[in-house]
Amino acid sequence: MKTLVGEYIYLRALEPSDLDVLYTVENDETLWNVGETMVPLSKHILKDYLSNVHLDIYEAKQLRLVICSKKTNDFIGLIDLYDFDPHHLRAGIGILISNTNARRKGYAYQALELMKNYCALHLKIHQLYANIEAVNTASIALFEKAAFTKIGLKKDWRRTQDIYGTVRYTNEFLYQYIF
Repeated sequence: MKTLVGEYIYLRALEPSDLDVLYTVENDETLWNVGETMVPLSKHILKDYLSNVHLDIYEAKQLRLVICSKKTNDFIGLIDLYDFDPHHLRAGIGILISNTNARRKGYAYQALELMKNYCALHLKIHQLYANIEAVNTASIALFEKAAFTKIGLKKDWRRTQDIYGTVRYTNEFLYQYIF
């Protein structure tokens, strides 16, 4: 059984040819609220990142894989492991379906299941966790479908600002999956 190949998608490593799509995703300001990025990234920085992506997860403490369509080989999105802790055998997990036409088709769920299998079989991870903004109902539904359990609430955790400069704070949930 191939752990990174599903019925409709497969997961693969980032390649230098992903530079343009990665540049578009990383510089999409509408996505900055789901991560920690608050500044645009240059192609130069991303090219350096892609040249160092070959680092082992034990060295880099993170792993980013591309979600691709099996039918067309098109880039659908990204799935990340971050804050990998080899001593406690845990990592954070995040997912983005950047191709809006590919949303709500089950690809994110399949990618999450493939990554869970990879973590169990190859990394021997004991637990995964996800931080999800309380207003992100699609991600909440996805992670709950994938058997993640809501274990905490971080009140006023994320600071956001609209185009008029109004600042607001939103809650964030902590979800966990134990193997």
